Amino acid sequence: MSVYWSERTRLLEPYIPGEQPKDREFIKLNTNENPYPPSPMVVEAIQKAASGLRLYPDPFCTELRETAAAAYGVKPEEVFAGNGSDEVLAFAFAAFFGAKTKTTGAAPALFPDITYSFYPVYAGLWDVPYRTVPLKDDFSIDYHDYLGASGGIIFPNPNAPTGIALPLEDLKNIAQAAGRDKQVFVVDEAYIAFAGGEGVASALSLVQEFPNLLVVRTLSKEASLAGLRAGFAIGQQELIQGLFRVHDSFNSYTMDRLALAGAGAALKDAAYYKDINRRIVCTRDRVSAALRALGFRTLPSQANFIFASPPPGCGKGGREFYAALRDRGILVRHFERPRIADFVRISIGTDGDMDAFLEACGRIAAGG
Repeated sequence: MSVYWSERTRLLEPYIPGEQPKDREFIKLNTNENPYPPSPMVVEAIQKAASGLRLYPDPFCTELRETAAAAYGVKPEEVFAGNGSDEVLAFAFAAFFGAKTKTTGAAPALFPDITYSFYPVYAGLWDVPYRTVPLKDDFSIDYHDYLGASGGIIFPNPNAPTGIALPLEDLKNIAQAAGRDKQVFVVDEAYIAFAGGEGVASALSLVQEFPNLLVVRTLSKEASLAGLRAGFAIGQQELIQGLFRVHDSFNSYTMDRLALAGAGAALKDAAYYKDINRRIVCTRDRVSAALRALGFRTLPSQANFIFASPPPGCGKGGREFYAALRDRGILVRHFERPRIADFVRISIGTDGDMDAFLEACGRIAAGG
């Protein structure tokens, strides 16, 4: 703590990202990055855009929003573009969830007790009261828990770090209930490109029906652009205008020229990404089955990662298994939190990466 920090800064509990070690080579399965390179069209577009770096970028991201609108089947004025979905989500907390004041309270925003751990950080940053809603015993979301009064609702679908998705009909019921109280429902679809279970689909199809529904997407995972930073919010104009009010009070130029060019090119090469993401889903399902054969408990993931707990007989909890894998040059993610401390989250890498991971798991589970 520093005497120079404001009270707000002292009270913040920052988000802790997955480790990015530089001391040795690892098979990196801890940050949900796409293991395949971006489309060649992206690289070409970025190279062309580099000649214009002396000029400010378009603060309204007009061309990118038009491209995204065409890709997502909406109007350009129903798209907001930002510096990764994290920035878009932060703006959404500020724009739509009620802040505490000295004289008036605000109804709490709702999100699951086990979910993206940036949500409570955003709430702390913007003084938004919130209440966490426990997942069911099987780690799924019970949509009935979100039908009552609230100050807004947000969660990923599929959820993180569990990978479990709600069907579209449940999302519709939540949006309808929140709409009665004029509250916003934010669906964070960072992993929707890898989903496809029964009844599961993007909430984008509901945007025209529900003026209180905001869908947030990112190109980090599905388009292999974690290092570029591009995200979107899709909703009716009233919500998009709210995001722009926050954006224009924060930084008019949140996306640079290279990001605008690269993101636009990625959206235009859907066929390339459909192919590599199909490969990721196949690898995920293969690895999930192999882990279960080794005695692991795996949750039914519809994301580009697997949430699994080690076999009871191996004598290792989640922390110990994470450490044993790290010693063997493989990074996964462990969360030291109630209910999930025995699990590790495993990002899906290439087939070669995952074969090495499974071999290490077999040896550790056998006591080697």
